[in-house]
Amino acid sequence: MPTVYAANQSSLKVGEETVDGVRAIEYRSATVRQNLYTIGSSERIGVVSGAHSVEGNIRVASASARLDGLGPEEVFQMMATFGGTGQPVVVSFHDCMLTEKTFNLSAGGHGEAVYSFTAVRVTEGA
Repeated sequence: MPTVYAANQSSLKVGEETVDGVRAIEYRSATVRQNLYTIGSSERIGVVSGAHSVEGNIRVASASARLDGLGPEEVFQMMATFGGTGQPVVVSFHDCMLTEKTFNLSAGGHGEAVYSFTAVRVTEGA
């Protein structure tokens, strides 16, 4: 049976403070890779890893006082706990910085802030 993570069983902490109203957490972790080939062959014999980046977005209903209170150059740690049908998974984001904030308020709805961030690395564990 697959593990299903549920938003109402998950949480996000910035430092030691829980962020209320989180509607979504999205992140991307990528490493630049370069293939190595033998002279005269088209088969790859190895891979060289290069730069690594982590980028993500946090969607919050209305706004987050904790995230709004961070300075433009302030470095912080985040920890997301994804709960659901199986064991909770903890995803830690190290040495984060906010890069952008957007806000949307539509007729008949409620406000939603999106906080974009970068991190030096992300680790996942149970």
